[in-house]
Order: sequence, then C-alpha cells, then structure tokens
Amino acid sequence: MTNDLQPEDWWPTCTLAMLRLRAVVLHTIRTFFVDRGFLEVETPLLSHDVVVDAHLEPFVVDADRRLYLQTSPEAGMKRLLAAGSGSIFQLGKAFRRAETGDRHNPEFTMLEWYANGASWQQQVQLTEDLVQAVHAAALQVATHEVSVGELSDVPFERLSYAAAFQRFLNIDVLDASLEQLQQLAAAKTALRDTARQIGRRDDVLNVLVAECIEPQLGTGVPAFLHDYPVSQAALAEHNPDDPRTALRFELYWNGLELCNGYQELSDVEELSQRDATANAARQQHDSDQLPGAPRMMEAMRHGLPVCSGVALGVDRLLMAILQTPSISDVIAFPIGRA
Repeated sequence: MTNDLQPEDWWPTCTLAMLRLRAVVLHTIRTFFVDRGFLEVETPLLSHDVVVDAHLEPFVVDADRRLYLQTSPEAGMKRLLAAGSGSIFQLGKAFRRAETGDRHNPEFTMLEWYANGASWQQQVQLTEDLVQAVHAAALQVATHEVSVGELSDVPFERLSYAAAFQRFLNIDVLDASLEQLQQLAAAKTALRDTARQIGRRDDVLNVLVAECIEPQLGTGVPAFLHDYPVSQAALAEHNPDDPRTALRFELYWNGLELCNGYQELSDVEELSQRDATANAARQQHDSDQLPGAPRMMEAMRHGLPVCSGVALGVDRLLMAILQTPSISDVIAFPIGRA
C-alpha cells in the first residue's frame, strides 16, 4: 500500500442498497426516453474537440495530440443530430478537472438529450416529468437504509433570472450597472472587502447567484431559473422577445443545481464569437486556452436541426431525491478512492 492509502479505501462510500436504487434510476431514465421516441447513442469520451466554457476545465489526456476527456457529450451528439439521428439521449460519464467536493467529483454521470423540433419550454416540462418519474421509481425501492425525500405534485416553479434578483435582492439586474452589482456583492456576500475589485460583470453576477439566490431556489418544490443574461448564453439562442436575455434554463432543488438547458444555437459564426469571448474570460482567470470543437462546427454548417437540449447531473439528481449533502453517498468510489 502507498503511504497515504487507508485500510478502508477499497470499500465503496455508498451502501449496496444505494447501488440497487441507482440501478433502478438508470433503468427508469432509459425507459423514459425510449418510450418517448428518443434514440440512445454513445459518443467518444476522448476527443480532439472540446466545447469552450469560461469556467469548465477539461482533462488533457495526450498533450501532443491535444486529446480531451469530455466535459459533456455535446459536441459529439450535435454531430449526430446534423447527420440526421433525430431526437437522441446519452447516459454516461463526463469529466471536469478541479471539481471536487461535497457536490462535485471529477468523474460523474451525465444524462444529456436533444429533442428535434422542440422548444426550450417543452424541455422544461419534459425535465419536470423525468424528475417526477425518477422520484416515483426511487420511492418504490426505498428501504430503511436508503430513504427517499418527499416531492409534492405541485408543478415546479418557473422563475426568470431577473425575477429571482428582484425577489431575493430587490434589484433590476438586467439594467444594473457593474458598480451597482459590485456594491450589492460587497453588502450581501462574503466578499465585502474585494467585491469592488471584480472587473467582469458575469463574475459578480455568479457570486450573487451562488451566495444569495441559489440557496433559496427550489426549497420544497423544485424551481426552473430561465432567461439568463445574454452574456451567459453559452450555446443557447438569443431571446427574440428580449435581446438582453438568452433561451437558457437551469433546474434547482433545495438549492442544488441539477441541469442546464438551451434552445440550441445553430449559427456557426455566433458560436465562433462566443468561443473567443469564453477564451478571453479564461485568459483573465489564468486558464488555458481551448481549441473549441471544429468537427461540431462543420456539422453545424452542414445543418443543425432546430432543437433544444438538456444536460442533467444524475449523481446530483440522486442527491436531491435522497436529500443527502454529499455526492459520495450516491456513488461507489469518489476520486479519493478511485
């Protein structure tokens, strides 16, 4: 044994009862999508392509050839969509470097799906239906070892990003200046001494969301947060009804973020501009520049169908259903025991 290996490190951190419940959940997810006409697909975990995100760090596996473990299967799945696959889903592993803690593990299980011809509002409802189905399946196999929390039949809340800031921080966030947001962060968060030094608007917004809004979202009844600022569009279309926002949503349950959904961007030139913006933000954060996903972009040039997509963290969904604070309670071997 190595010097830092403990005698119990071979043992799984979750119970065998949890593994049985997890198996039921995975089966339920697959059945849910197959019954709705989705095709289950597999795309490479190891790829030359990598979607550029200002805050996500991929693992580089081969520095010479620049091969990346995927932070999500998005690039590969959009290539299949452009090839005519129809509505698809994928259930498998994703990898994100520097994400370890009670809510994060560098290797985790992701469910991602794309629905041809569907709007983001339809995906909000599908996501709600999925969570209800998974919760019901988990209830059927719950034991005294693995108890499942309650989920009422009340529809999940829909709350715009602007409405959330108005409710919890009493500010018109879309029209607020950077100085106003810095002052608010100084007054409301732990960054009282340094908030005014945060130079990027989105960085201040992220601090405010993380410390003042997220913990209050989805208490009791899960809540969808939608219409994010256009500067945080990622790969979502702009909102045609409000150019200040993008057609993006996230689901929260008792303060835990479960998924991210978009009306998918199809404009290649717009994607190139967003990649450049994200890489500029990465440079400011002292992160490596990322090459993007040229194969996905070629697929988009060929023609990405009108679609909406969602990426959902399965481990986090299990955490929410079981009302447990630690991801190690729902997976066998977190990174410390991998």
